[in-house]
Amino acid sequence: MKKSEITTSEYHKYYSAYLAQIDDKTELLEGYLSGLNVILNFFQSIPSDILIYRYAEGKWSVKEIFQHLIDAERVFTHRCFRIARHDKTSLAGFDENDYIEPSGANDKSIETLIEEFEAVRQNSIVMLKNFKANDLNFVGNANGSSLSARASAFINLGHYMWHIKIVKERYL
Repeated sequence: MKKSEITTSEYHKYYSAYLAQIDDKTELLEGYLSGLNVILNFFQSIPSDILIYRYAEGKWSVKEIFQHLIDAERVFTHRCFRIARHDKTSLAGFDENDYIEPSGANDKSIETLIEEFEAVRQNSIVMLKNFKANDLNFVGNANGSSLSARASAFINLGHYMWHIKIVKERYL
């Protein structure tokens, strides 16, 4: 299953910016597998003095961005799972800003965040390996809009790339 197969009817237009980060030829499972190393290498390469840096007041630190990515993967994977199981329940949205403070991201070591990311990503990979195409193509509802299971999974991949680009531009 490639990103090019997703149609605009499978997601809210808000997510277009994330999907634009991914090449149309990207295969879903391969994107998760290769992304694992890309993301690990990226966050491991950031100097320790930059990890709690904020480029402006009220902005997240690099550790908080990493925690946000981990949390968002949990949300997108949960949506993907429920929709792939043909759940027709309207799934709630989430306010990512409400998650940061209680996460305690700046008090965690980078090693702890990496461990958390690896566990979440491995869970996503195993889950995606076991879905059939018709389940990934199923369209449910999240945050009041149509969302397919596969779109949710691809949005997650693009979400990482979006934030990595921001870290490179504003923090490094």
